[in-house]
Amino acid sequence: MSEALTRTDFNFPGQKSVYHGKVRDVYNISNEYLVMVVSDRISAFDVVLPKGIPYKGQVLNQIAAKFLDATSDIVPNWKVATPDPNVTVGLHCEPFKVEMVIRGYLTGHAWREYRSGKRMLCGVALPDGMVENQKFPEPIITPTTKASEGHDEDISREEIIAQGIVSKDDYEALERYTREVFRRGTVIAAEMGLILVDTKYEFGKKDGKIYLIDEIHTPDSSRYFYAQGYEDRLAKGEGQKQLSKEFVRQWLIENGFQGKEGQVIPEMDEAFVLSVSERYIELFENITGDKFVKSDLTNIQERIETNIQNFLNNL
Repeated sequence: MSEALTRTDFNFPGQKSVYHGKVRDVYNISNEYLVMVVSDRISAFDVVLPKGIPYKGQVLNQIAAKFLDATSDIVPNWKVATPDPNVTVGLHCEPFKVEMVIRGYLTGHAWREYRSGKRMLCGVALPDGMVENQKFPEPIITPTTKASEGHDEDISREEIIAQGIVSKDDYEALERYTREVFRRGTVIAAEMGLILVDTKYEFGKKDGKIYLIDEIHTPDSSRYFYAQGYEDRLAKGEGQKQLSKEFVRQWLIENGFQGKEGQVIPEMDEAFVLSVSERYIELFENITGDKFVKSDLTNIQERIETNIQNFLNNL
């Protein structure tokens, strides 16, 4: 099996700190720049699974870079450069402590809540009589708190503003940007025969200006359906053919794991790991229209460190 990048521990000049997230290792350089290394780790139900997925980090990084460039006319973003297939260097922003989740269709978490009888999600009223994977009349924004550890929690627009998590003016700007970027992503997906079902965006602030940060429109942050056959499957009550991480969650659920106490992560054999890698590459090619070029995974740590160092030397 190809080598997967599961952890980095670099030390660059001017480095203030490093944050090891579920998937990304983020290096703070002089409080001016962030070096984001997108690893091949994979998480589900807020748990990092025991094996990495080859090329997953490259897929996520290159999709995000493409969509940051494709939406920079809507909202400024943090990206400065991508000096390596697995790396983005960007501006150091102070992140807002919410994730802006936007949903065009009733699926995933929203469907699970709806199926349980709830008709209010994050302060948004949901119409009766909907079925799984049905399109909402208009996309809905269902924000979550950004947890440093553990699970993110659903929260309403009103609670965010009342608790002072985000000011009213800033929150209204975040909502506006969220809708506009989602609209752009929806159009691009449609051109590729896909439906952008739902996604999440993160924003930050630098020198009083709002920036779109982190990744956008990747299979870790978004869900895509194939447009062809969508209506037929919906009418028959069948599951949608999709490109997202949901298939990993479904595999875990079928094997008795939902991240709950006492549950054991099922064995990820080589065939499953490679199938997940292929699904990520499939999404890359479908959503970007570009042929995926596999990077050389020989000495991947050394390659990444060298490319970052060379870029920082020229800043």
